[in-house]
Amino acid sequence: MKKLPARTMHFAMPLALTFVMTFLVSGIATIRVIGFEQGMLARWMESWMASWVVAFPIMLLLMPLMRRLLSRVIETR
Repeated sequence: MKKLPARTMHFAMPLALTFVMTFLVSGIATIRVIGFEQGMLARWMESWMASWVVAFPIMLLLMPLMRRLLSRVIETR
């Protein structure tokens, strides 16, 4: 399988991170609010997509800023 070029990492990393994190967090929140009842899975998926649509662009905007801020307090090679 052919790999994507390295330049796509700045887009792929936040895509993957927000995809997984919003899935887990929205699932936990949905279960805590409505429990395991009929229709819970559909409500979870609605919540997940709504949160991912917000989280992904925010992550794209904040990652460069966070890298710069953290580079001030974390020693690099």
